[in-house]
Amino acid sequence: MASGDKKAPSSENRWWVEQGKSRERTKPEELQTAVGASFFRCVEGYDQEQACKNLTDLNLTLLAQADPVPGEWAYLPLTEHHCSTKEIEKVKRALPLPTDARAVLVDSGLSLRAIIADGPANERVLEFNFIEEASFDCWLHGEWVCEEVFDDKHKLLQRAAALLRRYLQKGILNRESFFNAPHATGTNSLARTDW
Repeated sequence: MASGDKKAPSSENRWWVEQGKSRERTKPEELQTAVGASFFRCVEGYDQEQACKNLTDLNLTLLAQADPVPGEWAYLPLTEHHCSTKEIEKVKRALPLPTDARAVLVDSGLSLRAIIADGPANERVLEFNFIEEASFDCWLHGEWVCEEVFDDKHKLLQRAAALLRRYLQKGILNRESFFNAPHATGTNSLARTDW
């Protein structure tokens, strides 16, 4: 065949060419509507109150599973891989336990969570999450009253003892000043719903 005799292939025998495709592009608003609708469908029926209760229940379940002796740390590994002994001891030293507090150190391999309960029927539950974006949460009588987020676990380690002392004070639940106290810049104020 001579070079001038070659036929250009038609689109029928080019499988990689989409046929019947409209040149009209999807408008950005149409695309956003579909994405937004699918997001809201996935959280449809989400109950924030139940989610908070589940988190509190999880902490109490982990405490019950570890069955700590008052005034002593229990250790509960959740995976085969564990945090270093040095890191575990550092957290324990940062959180000196009162003699009547029950506490468990939950080890998930890459992070540690310290759960401390005090008072009859776990009237106070403190949760310290030593993860990349560390956090502290407190529940009083099953009601979530405080959350603080820290840049990293080292900053939480520095503040841990002060948070523990503050929220485990005797008589704290009876003090109006506790709920009206000024808070450090950058922290969430206490949530109080029993007005």
